[in-house]
Amino acid sequence: MGENLQNRLKLTKQPPLREEVALNLAIAASYFSGKIEKILGKFEISGAQYNVLRILKGVYPEGHARCAIAMRMIERSPDITRIIDRLEKQGLVERIRTEEDRRMSITKITGKGIEIVNKVNPLVSIEHAESTANLSDEECKLLSELTEKLYKDMG
Repeated sequence: MGENLQNRLKLTKQPPLREEVALNLAIAASYFSGKIEKILGKFEISGAQYNVLRILKGVYPEGHARCAIAMRMIERSPDITRIIDRLEKQGLVERIRTEEDRRMSITKITGKGIEIVNKVNPLVSIEHAESTANLSDEECKLLSELTEKLYKDMG
């Protein structure tokens, strides 16, 4: 067991190896999320809202139906409708009803939404660089490949 894990969780016994992996991943994910949430808080958006904005900016000027956004989310969220509602109230996205099916809407990012993403992205990139400064490029690549192996069959 690594000293950092032992100190962080005040462990007195060695957890099974695969549990240790899961614990380290959970702590690292929480660490990254906390840093990013702090940046996003300055812009009055959450991580999930930022994720939606990034997804929509990637297809601008087109948009996506709610289900297509949900499929692309980093953290799958059952309340995607509420996330989009909040973004719409902030003027960061707009919903357009389709002609074929008035019950279905396409969500598109607005100019204000693009502006927020353009301001946030550089700050997030700096944070990613600072948070991974203890790793070489080769170690970053290996870590990325290994974590992808963990969730490759998630679907």
